[in-house]
Amino acid sequence: MQFSQIKETCLYTTDLNAARDFYADVLELPLIHDYEGRHLFFRIGTSVLLIFNPEATRLEDNLPPHFASGKQHIAFECQTDDYQAWKDRLIAAGIIITHEQDWPGGRLSFYFEDPAGNVLEVIQPGVWE
Repeated sequence: MQFSQIKETCLYTTDLNAARDFYADVLELPLIHDYEGRHLFFRIGTSVLLIFNPEATRLEDNLPPHFASGKQHIAFECQTDDYQAWKDRLIAAGIIITHEQDWPGGRLSFYFEDPAGNVLEVIQPGVWE
């Protein structure tokens, strides 16, 4: 048996309004669920990005409690032809690119932070292949 993909991943923030503005408006991810004070769910291809308020999910009684703190990391893959456009778009939105990495095989990625300080990365296809 093999897993086919990571279906969902999550980040945590106490400011869901700032997260909604950033992920929906700046990154233009489709918002698929918004539960006031608890979570936001965004569609990314066939996967889902879950953003939880850790204070709300720490005391969960219907599902296993889950929460985290500190700088978490996720990477968004984009087509090679879109890589520079994503970088330019984020810079134009006032987002600071904190690092750009040249990976083996000539692939590139760049890092930036969301309003909660999570470390996000835009990566070209082929880095893990």
